[in-house]
Amino acid sequence: MCSPGDTGHNGVAGSYTRRDPGSVRSMASPTGTSDAPFGRMLTAMVTPFTSDGAVDYEGVQRIAAYLVDEQRHDGLVISGTTGESPTTTGEEKDRILRAVIEAVGDRACVLAGAGSNDTHHSVELAKAAERAGAHGLLVVTPYYNKPPQEGVFQHFTAVADATGLPVMLYDIPGRSGIPIETATLLRLAQHPRIVAVKDAKGDLFGGSQVMMATDLVFYSGDDLLNLPWLSVGAAGFVSVAGHVIGAQLASMIEFYRSGDVAGALETHRRVLPVVAGIMTRTQGAIMAKAALKLVGQEGGHVRLPLVDATEEQVAMLRTDLVAGGVKLADS
Repeated sequence: MCSPGDTGHNGVAGSYTRRDPGSVRSMASPTGTSDAPFGRMLTAMVTPFTSDGAVDYEGVQRIAAYLVDEQRHDGLVISGTTGESPTTTGEEKDRILRAVIEAVGDRACVLAGAGSNDTHHSVELAKAAERAGAHGLLVVTPYYNKPPQEGVFQHFTAVADATGLPVMLYDIPGRSGIPIETATLLRLAQHPRIVAVKDAKGDLFGGSQVMMATDLVFYSGDDLLNLPWLSVGAAGFVSVAGHVIGAQLASMIEFYRSGDVAGALETHRRVLPVVAGIMTRTQGAIMAKAALKLVGQEGGHVRLPLVDATEEQVAMLRTDLVAGGVKLADS
């Protein structure tokens, strides 16, 4: 079960150690182990919008159920980057989260995006997510205002202090403008509710240092590097391509963890066209929604400033999905 109170695992002698892990609230949820507190196969779920820009809450529940029941997810991240969180209101975020929990919260770990570049606002988002019943929080590095590392440390600490929920940090300097430096991660690892990192920084060496010195659990936050992250000790993925290849990515994790590295590598290579099509042609949320439509799942529209995929982009994506062995709705 998703039991954040059981997140500690063996560190290195003399390393930073978690303070009072029993203070982290345990949740009744079907996934999660000490070395994978939020499950292993997670996707940052899209938020479907109607043609007039409203949130399609029934669509939210359909996509969540599809990911858990058909794409083998044991966790979902709601209102992250791929969920277009910069363009949803606090009320919409709350309703989206509650819809997902109602649909799959009894069989998947549900993390709520609670990050912003305003610490007070992040704290309020975290408290709202706890009230809604989230199993954990995803908190991104403050973006745009580029705080120093001390500000980054205090920001994450304030959000983690605000609730009893376990926290996954989101390190993505390509969007935030700054990294969470290794020294800062070592400090943050001492917090009893900061238990994991979603890494989209791509620093496998720095991540390895942190995993060796602390009990922080790493998740690959970049589908281009899923297998390399497994090779240095990551617990699993927080994917975007998982909207349509979640089952294959779950198999990759299982292959690798069972010692079948060749099987994991074969899976990695087989899905490369899909990963490239979704992650490198334009923005991820745009292509994830287009991919869902191609496999017969309605992902809805995007909100400005994002724009829906063009006919040319969809045609290229169709080719990518077929090359990666994804069954299309019209095939």
